[in-house]
Amino acid sequence: MTEKSLSFGEKAVGLTFNPSGDENVNKIKKLYAEIIDFCNDRRQVKELSEVGSERNRLFEIAITEAQAAQMWTVKAITWLEK
Repeated sequence: MTEKSLSFGEKAVGLTFNPSGDENVNKIKKLYAEIIDFCNDRRQVKELSEVGSERNRLFEIAITEAQAAQMWTVKAITWLEK
């Protein structure tokens, strides 16, 4: 059986790491992976990258912030009160 290779966004959110098997964690990771893939695809469009490095820098910040938001959301989903 051949495994599908992960997209940039799926790698960025660690889609395959979900030790608890929580479906909500999986859903959030997939949603953020889609956002990250969109940003990654847009920063690689030749016509857009010629506009200047500022656009790419902004997409890179968006990717970083999406990764952080995804991690905080997973933290909230898996938070256990003691």
